[in-house]
Amino acid sequence: MDDLLKPVNHEYTEDQIQVLEGLEAVRKRPGMYIATTSEKGLHHLVWEIVDNSIDEALAGICDRIIVTVTKDNEIIVKDNGRGIPVGIHHKTGVSTVQTVYTVLHAGGKFGGDSGYKVSGGLHGVGGSVVNALSSKFEVWVGHEGKMHYMSFSNGGHVDGPLHIIGDTDYRGTTVKFKPDPTIFTETTTFNYNTLKERFKQLAFLNKGLTIELIDEREEPNLHDSFLYEGGLKQYVEFLNSTKTAIHPDIIYCEETYNEPAKEGQDAFAMEVEIAVQYNDTYQPNVYAFCNNIFTPEYGTHEEGFRLALVREINKYAKDKKFLKENDDNLTADDCREGITAVVSVKHPNPQYEGQTKTKLGNSEVKPIVNKIFGDCLSRFLQENPDEAKTIVEKAMLAAKGRIAAKKAREQTRKSAMGISTLPGKLADCSNRDPELCEIFIVEGNSAGGSAKDGRNRQFQAILPLRGKIINVEKARQEKVLDNKEIGTMISAFGTSFGPEFNIEKLRYHKIVIMTDADVDGAHIATLLLTFFYRYMKPLVENGHVYLAQPPLYKVQYNKNVQYAYSEQQMDEIRKTIPENAKPLIQRYKGLGEMDPQQLWETTMDPNNRVLLKVTLDDAIEADRTFDMLMGEEVEPRKEFILTNAKFVKNLDI
Repeated sequence: MDDLLKPVNHEYTEDQIQVLEGLEAVRKRPGMYIATTSEKGLHHLVWEIVDNSIDEALAGICDRIIVTVTKDNEIIVKDNGRGIPVGIHHKTGVSTVQTVYTVLHAGGKFGGDSGYKVSGGLHGVGGSVVNALSSKFEVWVGHEGKMHYMSFSNGGHVDGPLHIIGDTDYRGTTVKFKPDPTIFTETTTFNYNTLKERFKQLAFLNKGLTIELIDEREEPNLHDSFLYEGGLKQYVEFLNSTKTAIHPDIIYCEETYNEPAKEGQDAFAMEVEIAVQYNDTYQPNVYAFCNNIFTPEYGTHEEGFRLALVREINKYAKDKKFLKENDDNLTADDCREGITAVVSVKHPNPQYEGQTKTKLGNSEVKPIVNKIFGDCLSRFLQENPDEAKTIVEKAMLAAKGRIAAKKAREQTRKSAMGISTLPGKLADCSNRDPELCEIFIVEGNSAGGSAKDGRNRQFQAILPLRGKIINVEKARQEKVLDNKEIGTMISAFGTSFGPEFNIEKLRYHKIVIMTDADVDGAHIATLLLTFFYRYMKPLVENGHVYLAQPPLYKVQYNKNVQYAYSEQQMDEIRKTIPENAKPLIQRYKGLGEMDPQQLWETTMDPNNRVLLKVTLDDAIEADRTFDMLMGEEVEPRKEFILTNAKFVKNLDI
């Protein structure tokens, strides 16, 4: 403490206060603007430039956007919007193009007499942030028959003023940028599928807008084009394509709410578009967007939708005597079982809770969505009595399942309060600090025995499962809770599940799925991941779930022992074996073939093992993938397997 009171040898003066000017602040702290400089942040650059073009589409000007990935991993975004104004900006004294791409918070998106009614993006910092994080950034603007050009280098340094390079019939803005490898040290390679899925989503959310994607890195070039005149109707059809719809017609509404200008207040307009269709599954899939931004934590737009859904279904059920006057109302969970819904609002001044825009906070949105969707649903139920009956009966069945599940949960809770709160087959670890503890979910007693003997008992717990758990995608909650293996996991983790799930009570911060490297093992892992995703989603969201990577081969010659975790690794090992050596190559058919020492060295030792963390970058795509892999529909699953077959080797069928 005395050291803290000693005088320092240098002065603390005004000169030591750093002021980061312009784009220098972005380069110094990129995480403040794009959250991360990993692959996710790299793609965020594309979203920001495309968002600017989407804003032109929202303004009713642009109807085509072409995104190209060049051979050098540069991105070109071309639109047919109005084109950025090319005159001198009155505040900055330089061209508006230079202002937009070098000054933070410069843009036509700040209300009043701006160029846009609504917009997504980073509140006007998008273009300049991308420029700041690029080694090369170029802009072409087609305006009044002239092509204007300007370029920037090394984080937004101006190469020269905006100038005319020729005549043109083109109207719009084209941006080309190359991410700076000194910023994006993890990767500067764009993922085609990541781009493709986002642009498909944007096309669904903006009907009538064509978005093209071209990848020049492949020969022949990869090319996809998205145009959905049906908007959210087609989006719901696509999301339900892996399921069986229980009614043919999609409940759909599209309406603009207008409020005239009042004294001291501008006129207000908000667009609402909602599409709904029920299917024969037991999971609700409701996706909410504001200005094309996905809000996974929902917010006031989803609240208004949910209120209207529950109110109108209950009203119809009572009016048509499906429910008696004294019967309990159907709950929100009852009315949402098996629903696929997309709720999209376009708001002139959205307010989000938190910097990551995961939840919409505008209070005025809730009553507007409530009224618009309520009127729409009421009309649909009255005009389509057969479909209305199907929907109400599904909700009533869900209510019966909810009551049965509640009894099952109470039974599970009573069991957990007994003398032995942990399952008998769990080999627990001695440490009690969850952050230091990990549990291996192992298939079969044989592998479980090896894992128990090979583990570090201080921090590694082993839970062997007998056979495959129930497919939760095809079962109601009470059936899921009846499954003995699922009950064992719930007890072992200590978190409970579903609505009562409490991540603070998690006993192990690493949950490792350890299955054989074959088709059967992959199926078991998928069943487990589906259960975690549907009933214990915070485990996945908080990065607690991992997949172990057991080796495929053991290679031994003389006293040299190596393990290969892939065919490619095996090929590399073969090249290192002396010609005169006679290696013993063992192909592992399962974890049970390894003795405890081998299992520890290859798969469980933190110093040597390979673990894959299960992440949730795209919740909508995750929902659809689990539906596809574990649902009833065979054709989508077959198509998925065939599409991804080129990545799969060594299937032990």
